[in-house]
Amino acid sequence: MGTDERASRAGRFKQALLASDDVAIIAEIKRRSPSRGNLNADLDPAEMAAAYRDGGAACLSVLTNQEMFGGSGDDLTAAAEASGLPVLRKDFITTTDDVHESQAMGADALLLIAADLPTELLAELHELSLSLGMDVLTEVKSDSELESAIKAGADIIGVNQREKPKSAAFTMDYQRAERMAPLLPDHAVKVAESGIAVPGGTTMAEVRKAGYDAALIGEALVVSGDPIERLQELLS
Repeated sequence: MGTDERASRAGRFKQALLASDDVAIIAEIKRRSPSRGNLNADLDPAEMAAAYRDGGAACLSVLTNQEMFGGSGDDLTAAAEASGLPVLRKDFITTTDDVHESQAMGADALLLIAADLPTELLAELHELSLSLGMDVLTEVKSDSELESAIKAGADIIGVNQREKPKSAAFTMDYQRAERMAPLLPDHAVKVAESGIAVPGGTTMAEVRKAGYDAALIGEALVVSGDPIERLQELLS
């Protein structure tokens, strides 16, 4: 990707999240999870991405980890081309090579997990991503991780309600997003993650009331059978 193209794509993800009058939805494409097993093993990423666009999603999130989620970089590329929406690469990104790989896939943004990275490396990868024209969703689960994210310069912060994303154990704290919302800095785009709109989980009404700008929703859409209708319900 050339310098001009990077410049034209820079900020697309963040801008899309802020453009909505309501809570923006980042609609996720994933075939399976460590805790739930197969969710939609035969999904077509291009078809689902187009459906998400038609349903009103602001952005996409695509799992590219093969081992845990059955994803790939090809899934991200296909979803981006089919939908035209800004796409987040969601994976366990820990090196500068991972960041460059994300750019090569065509990602508009990538996920950095504060729990997986010391503050200095988090800041380095965040700065590199921005320099390559990609936004960064920095994920936190605790006060100390939030402090690290802020020190690293995070401007899009996601609160993950899943305790151990890599674990087969389904451990959720459905009040975490609400509890941490007042701690998030005013300058940051605020994203609620995990357990949104699933049975017994956090509702969109609760996400709105807590003051979030966006919600990242995966399972509730992937297993819905009609993602267009489900998205429209969530956004109504």
